[in-house]
Amino acid sequence: MQSFSRHDLTDLFRSLAERMAAEQSYLAELDGEIGDADHGVAMAGGFGAAARALFEADGGGQTLAQGLSLAASTLLNAVGATTGPLYASALLRAGQALGDEDRVPFDRLPGVVIAMAEGIAARGHGRPGDKTMVDAWSPAAHAARAGLAAGMAPAQILRQAAHAASEGAQATRAMMAARGRAARLGPRSIGHLDPGAVSAAALLDCLASWAEGQGRAP
Repeated sequence: MQSFSRHDLTDLFRSLAERMAAEQSYLAELDGEIGDADHGVAMAGGFGAAARALFEADGGGQTLAQGLSLAASTLLNAVGATTGPLYASALLRAGQALGDEDRVPFDRLPGVVIAMAEGIAARGHGRPGDKTMVDAWSPAAHAARAGLAAGMAPAQILRQAAHAASEGAQATRAMMAARGRAARLGPRSIGHLDPGAVSAAALLDCLASWAEGQGRAP
């Protein structure tokens, strides 16, 4: 049976950091339309710092939960505003889902999507339709649950979750922001994509691509 190890976690975060760096300018552009234009810098900086911390600690006998706790605290220290605490909570929930082992069956990975979505919702008290990252994470978690119930292969589930997140992010264009700086715009926030939802969809797409790249796609 294929597994997901602490070393795999380091490799995954390297991919996530590279994706956020590639998306930085686009996310800044989106955030500049309805916010303060710092979301791209926050995501690239936060995931870059987390990836470096995991790399430096790799081989030190950490469990997956300890690795994700390190990623959470590093990201929180690197990113202010709302994004840092939300993703720190998400990563801590992911660590709880994987547990105090340095290697777990690969089919546990879709549960990380569900755990992260729950962590973000619990910390931010956001709801679908508020025009936030929840509009990407919530449908992704729903798709992951459906895939698990249907007995789909892990990489297939992750791709289904990423597709649902992308659709959710695109749907924010028609929404009026109910939270954050964008909410001050009222109806003027309609017609713009939410940068937090777009970055969430990019993270989930990267996760799915990483899983497929391990040769574990169905």
